Amino acid sequence: MEKVDHILAEKLLNISAIILQPENPFTWASGWNSPIYTDNRKTLSYPDIRNFIKVELCRIILEKFKNVDVIAGVATGAIAQGALVADTLGLPYVYVRSSPKDHGLENLIEGNLKAGQRVVVIEDLISTGGSSLKACEAIRNVGCEVVGMAAIFTYEFPVSIKKFREAGIELHTISNYSSMVEVALATNYIKEDDVETLKEWRRDPANWVPMKGAEDTPVVE
Repeated sequence: MEKVDHILAEKLLNISAIILQPENPFTWASGWNSPIYTDNRKTLSYPDIRNFIKVELCRIILEKFKNVDVIAGVATGAIAQGALVADTLGLPYVYVRSSPKDHGLENLIEGNLKAGQRVVVIEDLISTGGSSLKACEAIRNVGCEVVGMAAIFTYEFPVSIKKFREAGIELHTISNYSSMVEVALATNYIKEDDVETLKEWRRDPANWVPMKGAEDTPVVE
């Protein structure tokens, strides 16, 4: 039976929610060069994929986390999917902004979150882990317990693995970078020669230098 991580990776590649360009890398807003661009918000436009992700995130929560009181989405990419998960599980829902509103009550967390509640955080993409863990910190700061995080996809950067471990946050994802590379090769999306390039980038993305002759591409978020 085909594994869930491979199934989702193929779906993401098919709708260009993940784009691989080892020979024509992107430049992220952070300044990093990257052979991959990911935008999981595209999945919301495909009902079958949107539902697949919702079901798998719910499965992770039911199997991995106990006595959950609230689901929290991380803005902006996981707001919609988090709401779908909360609705399916019949649980209260909040979402965490990247920064407080600059007017009104200046909320960082939108919704009704009470001290002592046990929260599972939903994220769309785990990169370095910084913004994801910032959301967890905001939830902890109001006196709640972060039971763990469920996400659609992770780049599996060593720095993010280290950060989650140090923060004491249990992370489970539907798919991941390693599985995606395997699927991309098996479906002829990439060539065998591209595999080592993609692995090199994952090991040290901040210092990865594209091969000579690679063309520049626009800066992406």
